[in-house]
Amino acid sequence: MNLPNALTLIRMPLTFAIVALMYGTWPWAATLACGLFVAAAITDWLDGKLARERNIVSDFGKFMDALADKVLVLGIMVAVLDLGYLRLPGVIVMLMVLTVLTREFMISGLRMMAARRGVVMAADFGGKIKTIIQMTSLGCLLGEPMFGRDFAPRLGSWFEWIAQFVHWVGLILFFVSIWFMVSSMWNYYRKYRHVLFDEPAA
Repeated sequence: MNLPNALTLIRMPLTFAIVALMYGTWPWAATLACGLFVAAAITDWLDGKLARERNIVSDFGKFMDALADKVLVLGIMVAVLDLGYLRLPGVIVMLMVLTVLTREFMISGLRMMAARRGVVMAADFGGKIKTIIQMTSLGCLLGEPMFGRDFAPRLGSWFEWIAQFVHWVGLILFFVSIWFMVSSMWNYYRKYRHVLFDEPAA
């Protein structure tokens, strides 16, 4: 087990810890949740960087990195929606959940079918941007209770303003990430639909 793979695998237990802390009501639970999320996001960047620098990129690492990313983002996103961090009507929240799950299952299924045919699906630029925006959005949404519940009562009421600001930044970026999700899903389908329908590549 090399260091990049260890960093990749640690994101899964971190996800469980973050979600548990998000549901915690005791002091500093929200701060710990946000801090652990930032640490998990850093491992997402660091594992790939170390693997490339040390020339130890492997199929296992690529597979587990993508899987760990999905567990982290989807797990925390579902918790964010369930806890009402977005403050949106239930029907909109449900549509968001369905959009996110549809996109992830469709891309994963397409990758599996492409692999069976020996086709390599290159990473889509829109998908990379989507991931960055998602991480930033979730970090902001996790930052709101940190500033509002943990910092404001102890360090000053102006942290309530910061909490409101990061909430709106997180909310806006969340909708932007949904747009990139749908856009990248369409781009993947357009480029690799021949894999689904057993057609010759365009």
